[in-house]
Amino acid sequence: MEYATLGKTGLRVSVMGLGCGGHSRLGMSQGKSDTEASLIVREALDMGINFIDTAESYGTESAVGLGLQGVVRDRVVISTKAGVGWQDRRCTADEFKQRVDSCLQRLQTDYVDVFHVHGVRIEEYEYACEELVPALMDLRTAGKIRFVGITEAFGPDPTHKMLVRAVQDDCWDVMMVGLNILNQSARERVLAVTQKKQIGTLCMFAVRRALSRPDALRELIAQMVTDGLIKDVDPDDPLGFLVADGVADSVQDAAYRFCRWEPGIDLVLSGTGNVDHLKANAESLARPALPPEIVERLKSMFAGVDSVSGN
Repeated sequence: MEYATLGKTGLRVSVMGLGCGGHSRLGMSQGKSDTEASLIVREALDMGINFIDTAESYGTESAVGLGLQGVVRDRVVISTKAGVGWQDRRCTADEFKQRVDSCLQRLQTDYVDVFHVHGVRIEEYEYACEELVPALMDLRTAGKIRFVGITEAFGPDPTHKMLVRAVQDDCWDVMMVGLNILNQSARERVLAVTQKKQIGTLCMFAVRRALSRPDALRELIAQMVTDGLIKDVDPDDPLGFLVADGVADSVQDAAYRFCRWEPGIDLVLSGTGNVDHLKANAESLARPALPPEIVERLKSMFAGVDSVSGN
């Protein structure tokens, strides 16, 4: 496992982070118990993955806490999150502090390394800054969190409206951004600034439904062609060139490597409830960058796309 520095935080993190949300949620979305899910956490640690990302809304914090029992605390970087919304309204600062305390209890730890305001939309951003960031600063002073982060809602906001606004401010140590082969718009809109400001940057959505299911990819590509977003593609095998001549083992392998070597990305999140899948993803993220001509082809092919997430 390779490691990188997470922006100005100085934290040394594995270039692959274990994502505990998504469709799998450590297998809990398929009925696994906390104990069964915690084994994925332990396996990730044994592989050298030291960045674990969870959230209040995922329902996996308790499984993560269980998986980290007996682990020396400074061996692992814990990231968790809570959103602006709370009980059909916006959360107050005091309520947000209470929610952070509940996260710590479920994780069975005294502090988390990164606490994010989760899935913030552009219309919520000013409230998050004015009401919730001061609460996080208080918690940092109290030693309950080390660094303050923010994550976007990439599905409904594939153009990154919120993060384009957020990178203008100096209160964020870490950001989580959606980026993949199909939608590379974060490169100029977000990553160009996070690199200059040394904001630690986590990549989500490197592989989601469209890049893991051939039928879904064909359907999405066909719609993009119809919409005039892309052209000159094989409708039956639109990304087949990625596996030709041994360039990559699979579309998923290429997708992870594309994001892993994108300038400005510190680590790529990967979620699963299956140990073999976890190992396969780690192998992809340990491989070299895709050939420059392939990267340039992908950049050119999807240069006009900012309307999809790939989910």
